[in-house]
Amino acid sequence: MAVDYAVIVVYLAGMLAMGWWGMRRAKSKSEFLVAGRRLGPWMYSGTMAAIVLGGASTIGGVGLGYQYGLSGAWMVFTIGLGLLALSVFFSARIARLKVYTVSEMLDLRYGGRAGIISGLVMWAYTLMLAVTSTIAYATIFDVLFDMNRTISIILGGAIVVAYSTLGGMWSITLTDMVQFVVKTIGVLLLLLPIAVVKAGGFSEMKAQLPTEYFDPLGIGGETIFTYVLIYTFGMLIGQDIWQRVFTARTDRTARWGGTVAGTYCLVYAIAGAVIGTAAKVIYPTLPSADAAFATIVKDELPMGVRGLVLAAALAAVMSTSSGALIACATVANNDIWSRLRGAVARGGAEEERDEVKGNRAFILIMGIAVILIAIALNDVVEALTVAYNLLVAGLLVPILGGLLWRRGTAEGALAAVCAGGIAVIGLMATYGILANEPVYYGLLSSLAVYVIVSLATKPTDEAVLFAWRERLAGRGAEAGPEPVKEPVTT
Repeated sequence: MAVDYAVIVVYLAGMLAMGWWGMRRAKSKSEFLVAGRRLGPWMYSGTMAAIVLGGASTIGGVGLGYQYGLSGAWMVFTIGLGLLALSVFFSARIARLKVYTVSEMLDLRYGGRAGIISGLVMWAYTLMLAVTSTIAYATIFDVLFDMNRTISIILGGAIVVAYSTLGGMWSITLTDMVQFVVKTIGVLLLLLPIAVVKAGGFSEMKAQLPTEYFDPLGIGGETIFTYVLIYTFGMLIGQDIWQRVFTARTDRTARWGGTVAGTYCLVYAIAGAVIGTAAKVIYPTLPSADAAFATIVKDELPMGVRGLVLAAALAAVMSTSSGALIACATVANNDIWSRLRGAVARGGAEEERDEVKGNRAFILIMGIAVILIAIALNDVVEALTVAYNLLVAGLLVPILGGLLWRRGTAEGALAAVCAGGIAVIGLMATYGILANEPVYYGLLSSLAVYVIVSLATKPTDEAVLFAWRERLAGRGAEAGPEPVKEPVTT
């Protein structure tokens, strides 16, 4: 394993070096939080694909393939569909807003009265996403070094917190590009063909496994529908995803770069399911489906290649973890703390602050909190389900309603956030956290309340709507990005 260890150590050292490089580049709030809004199409595509394809998509996707066969691809496939929908229909408008958070978008659309509640919901979602990604380090480091769970979480989490704190989005962007390349080589070009060959080829796989393993809908229509509600719609509104859209140099980059990334996700989904299906042939009686990825990597891959594929799994976890961490810190600082601080300081002159230093401090604080929660938390699936249910039921309707329906009002948006959030929490207590009903009924409650309250209240002020349309068109005094000091051609 010495060669494999060397590959992993070099990879981790490279992540830290890129954090140091990013620190030298991130000199302003825009540079630190959204990479100066200067990413070209190739870098944008790679980083967007990296953040959405995390440990759940890699380790979990292979596990679903082991359990259900080719239909196990649906979870990651719906993530790709959500990214495609976001890129084709909404990303250009989102990029032209030139904001930093989803709550800032809601403030622009509804007149500055919807942000703090939506910020709290988004903060809870991004925090849990960062926590669940951090927990995944335990699985990978256990395979690599037979390491204690707590030490694994601290080691992996500390590296992500370090490079994210140092360079912000520039560091995360560069590390994500490396992680995208490592995942592509490790999973698609190495593990996929090796797994199929070790299983005896597709003909042997079909001969060894039940026919339902090759049924595209074998996982069940209700499960697929739930994936669409949670993951496809979740892609449309998550701060971690929007913050990457804000990094695009132009709205065209956001649209076409995101489309390429979404298509890549569809391929990755199928690859994970095929690897899992092959693992079922090779290891028919594993104690856990989620062990399929680590087992096939550890037992079937040659020296060196094994280290690269494990680095790919580590890359998948780190990309999602760092993206969720900076999103969580951005929301905590810009949507919650800054508003509370502004309310306290109202009426007096607020002293000038170093915004890069402030955002860097929040990443460090949120990162430490994420590591501590990850150590204490055991049930990853339940935590992530709660986060996605709150996000979709609470924020989907106000966000898409604001983008698509002129008559939506601030009162309707606030009522929808509250109704959806309360409904989904109450229904999870009744039906169980992992049940499908909470997100179904929570979303319907949010939609009904949004429409009824919006129609029953005074329409949004025309001056607010005019300013909103100007920003959507890329105009307005605050719409332009910070001056570009040097071109980025990647």
